[in-house]
Amino acid sequence: MGRLSCLLSKQREAYKSPWQRGPCTLQAAPVQLSMDAGSRSARLLAILLLLGLCALTGAQKPAACRCSRQDPKNRVNCGFPGITSDQCFTSGCCFDSQVPGVPWCFKPLPAQESEECVMEVSARKNCGYPGISPEDCAARNCCFSDTIPEVPWCFFPMSVEDCHY
Repeated sequence: MGRLSCLLSKQREAYKSPWQRGPCTLQAAPVQLSMDAGSRSARLLAILLLLGLCALTGAQKPAACRCSRQDPKNRVNCGFPGITSDQCFTSGCCFDSQVPGVPWCFKPLPAQESEECVMEVSARKNCGYPGISPEDCAARNCCFSDTIPEVPWCFFPMSVEDCHY
């Protein structure tokens, strides 16, 4: 009968605040609360750590060529409506409000070893031959990137004078 009365007591007292509950519920409550608080603390710590890392890595403005050489129709949104250029650059993205109908805050082109080598794949002009090695390509004073199949991997660099924010 003791277990049944304790169970009924728990059901009735479930609607009471923790300090109003009887002895049956007080025994289990501290353990459950400490587990909930621990998991909440762990989640909060993980979120804060992630936000801190994002702020550290994203605090760098992308190089101008990574932004200005991006075809507006290929922009991938990187912000939210009303984002400022400072907020956008702080998140490591590009900002250009000159072209209507496309994202103004967008992901930059991939970084290359040299700014002269940053360009859309469609802008690459072949500087080598199929199967050229990075060393042979460099000997021709050209750029090399083999990450995308069926496009020139060895290609002519472009002047950085046309790059701007």
